[in-house]
Amino acid sequence: MSFSYELLWTLIGLLLTIGGTFVEAFATNPPWQWGDLGLKIQTLGVTFQTGAVLLTGCVGGKKAGALSQVAYLMLGLAWLPVFSHGGGWSYLQQPTFGYILGFVPGAWLCGWLAFRDRPKIEMLVLASAAGLVVIHACGLLYLTGLAFIGPKFGATGPPLLAALSAYSLKPLPGQLAVLCAAATIAFGLRQVQFN
Repeated sequence: MSFSYELLWTLIGLLLTIGGTFVEAFATNPPWQWGDLGLKIQTLGVTFQTGAVLLTGCVGGKKAGALSQVAYLMLGLAWLPVFSHGGGWSYLQQPTFGYILGFVPGAWLCGWLAFRDRPKIEMLVLASAAGLVVIHACGLLYLTGLAFIGPKFGATGPPLLAALSAYSLKPLPGQLAVLCAAATIAFGLRQVQFN
């Protein structure tokens, strides 16, 4: 992969992640129900942020995926309001910050797996799923750290089990739907780009 391609996808990934942070994901009821129930649109309860991270890894590769997320972290910690609740160093006390940290290794792993072989939809879904697992693992580790170490530094948050449910279990079905969409889009883009 050329340097200019990786640089382009680093920038695209950064912009997609910032934009995806503020755009809620929706789905429709299955097409076979449209005749009886009509077209119904419902929220998935998540944004496109995680999908943007995974899409960048699947199309841009491991370097572009990771670098775009490092840039996202740096912008957010530099007080630019790119995170869902603003930005700045105080965001380190947010229970969701561990998931944001997980974007870097998650995007890297997704990109590494996505480019191990020629693009196949099942490999891109697997690469995206592996990236999502890493994001959640980092988030869970961070939540655990906040629960046990955070109070010593004045950080307070929800109890650990409530936080795990709110930030990992509850959004997971919506994130899996966004993951499938990201892998499908990545497959189409990789076919057009022949890489």
